[in-house]
Amino acid sequence: MQLNRKRNFAALIALALSLSCAHVQARDDALMMPVEDVLTEFKDRLDPQVSFYFGKQAYPEPAAKMGEYVTNKKTNAFNKSDEEACKWVMLSALLQMQERALAEGGNAVVDIRSYYKKNEVSSETEYECHAGNLMAGVALIGRVVKID
Repeated sequence: MQLNRKRNFAALIALALSLSCAHVQARDDALMMPVEDVLTEFKDRLDPQVSFYFGKQAYPEPAAKMGEYVTNKKTNAFNKSDEEACKWVMLSALLQMQERALAEGGNAVVDIRSYYKKNEVSSETEYECHAGNLMAGVALIGRVVKID
């Protein structure tokens, strides 16, 4: 009799835990955000010697091509609006692309596309940001070049 009570109690606890966890789902909203907002707001944080060209934006013929690179950045989104978190994580991604360009001897990153979970989204005016309750993420892919 005692064993049955323990089993029933354990089953009841397991059921209660599974039901309470059923309502918890992580948010992962895909948002398209304006590139220009980030470039304008953080102009003083980005090196003016490195140019960024998004999507199919026209750029001068490169004197040298250094390769294609990916950045995948995350930031804390807790207690931030989606817009604020996305701007911060995009800045982080652009800074990493900028550092790569300078390290490779380039002065521009061209053909920049969103690359979240290796899914390419090309736009001249927007980038893809995934925002959740705790984290926001941006992934970019682009080619580092030297433009004279």
